[in-house]
Amino acid sequence: MNASALVMGIVNVTPDSFSDGGQFLDPERAIAHGRQLAAEGADVLDVGGESTRPGADAVTAEEELQRIAPVVRALVEDGGPAVSIDTSKLAVGEAALELGATIVNDVTAFRAEPDLARLCAQRRCDVVLMHMLGDPRTMQQDPTYDDVVNDVKSFLAERIAFAISEGIEEERISIDPGIGFGKTVEHNLELHRRLGELADLGRPIVFGSSRKSFIGQLTGAPVDQRLGGTIASNVIAYANGASTLRVHDVGPIRQALTVAEAIYERGLR
Repeated sequence: MNASALVMGIVNVTPDSFSDGGQFLDPERAIAHGRQLAAEGADVLDVGGESTRPGADAVTAEEELQRIAPVVRALVEDGGPAVSIDTSKLAVGEAALELGATIVNDVTAFRAEPDLARLCAQRRCDVVLMHMLGDPRTMQQDPTYDDVVNDVKSFLAERIAFAISEGIEEERISIDPGIGFGKTVEHNLELHRRLGELADLGRPIVFGSSRKSFIGQLTGAPVDQRLGGTIASNVIAYANGASTLRVHDVGPIRQALTVAEAIYERGLR
């Protein structure tokens, strides 16, 4: 378990994200939302312009750029938390880095556009490599694994090796098991339980379970009422070694993390 964890606030500039699609499509609303997350204690603001929910439609690089550019620019100029760009497109990543983003969070782990890895190496930015079975259009169509943790671990090891081969410094790489990205409820729960096994890869773990459908399947809660389940999931992920928690509700998660850290620092179980 880490002594402390970072909180990454989600800024979706999309019309169709599973949880908050359309709420922050207007750039000014998205910028205000990012500033609110910063005020609540976000360490990183993760800006995305394309939904990756199951069944989501792809968007062009041009449309994605139009959505994210004013938001990234404004949040960088604020001089607050680091800004991450949630994209798998070379053109979008390049523009966001030019605007001052310092992290590329790629849900395809450089499989969609491998040249994005070379760009990240050249710019010496941090990267997040995530596991996803298939793509957002197909990932929830009967996902199967021999052993979900071992399969995710093997995939991430291969993608780390690829990133390094493209010139990305190993210390700039984080990994994400991809909760909800081509996983059943039981797959997601097993990744929670055995998250520590991914630490064998030697890279920090980013964890994103906020408001996801497995919480709704377990509890019956609609997407806008899953904060309790999200807190439980993230505290357990922190206890099992997550270094960064990617969430919608920064304030409550920051509070839960503060208490969890205090308990563990005092050696209580």
